[in-house]
Amino acid sequence: MSLFPEAASSRLVMIDVQARLVPAMSGFEQAGNRIKLLLSGAGELGMPVIVTEQYPQGLGATLPEFSELLLPGTPVIAKTGFSVFAEPLFAEGLKKSPPQTLIFCGIESHVCVFQSVLESLEAGFRTIVAQDAVASRRESDRESAISQMRASGALVASSEAILFMLLRTAKHPAFKAVSKLVR
Repeated sequence: MSLFPEAASSRLVMIDVQARLVPAMSGFEQAGNRIKLLLSGAGELGMPVIVTEQYPQGLGATLPEFSELLLPGTPVIAKTGFSVFAEPLFAEGLKKSPPQTLIFCGIESHVCVFQSVLESLEAGFRTIVAQDAVASRRESDRESAISQMRASGALVASSEAILFMLLRTAKHPAFKAVSKLVR
């Protein structure tokens, strides 16, 4: 399997970017901007996105500035387990159209993102973490989670690097659109 992901066989997984969680995150403004970049880039590349919400009854829905970037029909999966794989609807969705690569962004880095990444690796997916598109309440928890995910075998890269890995060449039909997004 190539180290380079392809949009057609990848899924962007945005974890728990919710109304009552986001305000508690350290440095979320930057991470939020990078998540928006990934969502917009996924749209330009035709790459499916999966969204999760941790206990939405208590923590609220995905913030509108993120949900408005989603294509119609994007699955939004409520969960109570920390890993996205704890929710049967997530795993069932992957079985319908199995990806090779899962690209993760969202919150919290050291809880839901971390556990999801470990299970993704365990399940045999090429697993990529957008290091600038994850956040935690404390920066030290985010840094520790990134280090642990990298050590566990996930590819950790910036959002821009991930998008350009998906493009691979300036001849890609989405190159101009994605290039405008990163400027």
